[in-house]
Amino acid sequence: MTHHMITAGVLDIAVELHGPESGTPVILLHGFPDDVRTYDGVAGPLAEAGFRVVVPYLRGYGPTRYRDPTTPRSGQQAALAADLLALMDALGIGRALLAGYDWGGRAACIVAALWPERVIGLVSAAGYNIQDIPNALRPADPERDLRYWYQWYLHTERGVAGLTANRASFCRLLWKLWSPTYPLTDAEYARTAASFDNPDFVATVVQSYRHRHQAAPGDPTLEAIEARLIAQPPITIPTVVLHGADDGVDPPANSEGCERHFTGPFRRIVVPDAGHFLPREAPQPWVASLKNLADR
Repeated sequence: MTHHMITAGVLDIAVELHGPESGTPVILLHGFPDDVRTYDGVAGPLAEAGFRVVVPYLRGYGPTRYRDPTTPRSGQQAALAADLLALMDALGIGRALLAGYDWGGRAACIVAALWPERVIGLVSAAGYNIQDIPNALRPADPERDLRYWYQWYLHTERGVAGLTANRASFCRLLWKLWSPTYPLTDAEYARTAASFDNPDFVATVVQSYRHRHQAAPGDPTLEAIEARLIAQPPITIPTVVLHGADDGVDPPANSEGCERHFTGPFRRIVVPDAGHFLPREAPQPWVASLKNLADR
């Protein structure tokens, strides 16, 4: 698939575009460690239905590049949201349907919460993805914290060296643990693993996992956004939460009760026989949910 380079904020963002430019805009946002290929089963059906489908590579992935060498290589939540807003502005998109999981779900949730006038509807995997950073040092039960071993690993210099030297095998291990029932092939994984060779992948990933646990400073230019997120703002626009029943890092129990963060029309669906990489594993619920939100 040919990508287009869009200058947006501090990035040159690589974007795949599908469907008519006159269609209702839908932006599909991938997570870690993944790339735009995760939406191959979603983008096509939406484009055929007449939507304008935008699928960007997030900062630190694939052909997307920081424009200035002095820009902090930050993967913090405010950076992901700022990138999404800048991309919408650069493409002349006033309002869009947003869909995302993991990092991409975080960007979509933040824009929906802070700039609801820019969002038609939201599909968010695993619930309310805005991080509660002031309370990040409060421990969860040991079994839940065990699932986040990779985050603690990346807090160490050994972890940084390990991700740098073994990024393909490191990320494939996460896929195996997080989507244990998905029949991943070598060929499919290789198509996405190439995106981890981005020169800023490691720095962006490490900063993301350290910042959320108060172990690394954020980008000073984004502090105004982070300050607004401290209040855990509600999401008022129509939302569908999808959650893979077999998610090995973020089990469905984690999104039970998340409706308290959503004050607009809301639906939660647990998707059977699917794990963490949900759009890749089960594209149909994404297509159906986005179509339903567009028809409201």
